[in-house]
Amino acid sequence: MKLRPLATFEVAVAAPRDLGASPLGHRRVVDILGGSFTGPRLSGEILPGGADWQLLHPDGSATVDTRSTLRTHDGAQLLLTTTGIRHGPPAVLQRLAAGEQVDPADYYFRLFCRFESGDPRYTWLTHTLCTATAARTPTAVRYQAYTLT
Repeated sequence: MKLRPLATFEVAVAAPRDLGASPLGHRRVVDILGGSFTGPRLSGEILPGGADWQLLHPDGSATVDTRSTLRTHDGAQLLLTTTGIRHGPPAVLQRLAAGEQVDPADYYFRLFCRFESGDPRYTWLTHTLCTATAARTPTAVRYQAYTLT
């Protein structure tokens, strides 16, 4: 198995909305405001309206669960679903939560990415599993996605 670069994503996000503690963890919703993606096989824009239905756990880790709509450079629309985890030392996670810029090497943030489209030009992507390394900035999530070959 090999990793093949797919695209770099820049996802603008709103401030988290705190829904409070639940039996599964502390629930937050982070709205997706828009963004862009560019790469050797995929480029376009991230449309506003998606979100991350995030769970925070007692150990400080976060489970990521996003849905967003993409429009490719050639007009196709794709659904992007990501699931993943972010964790790190408590002091680093506190800095992230405070909205500080933190070096992504100081914490672990990885995603699985699944794409869905009815556009025949992107059937290959619907049938492909992807993974990504991610970083959180004060106003965005940036990630580099790779197809698993």
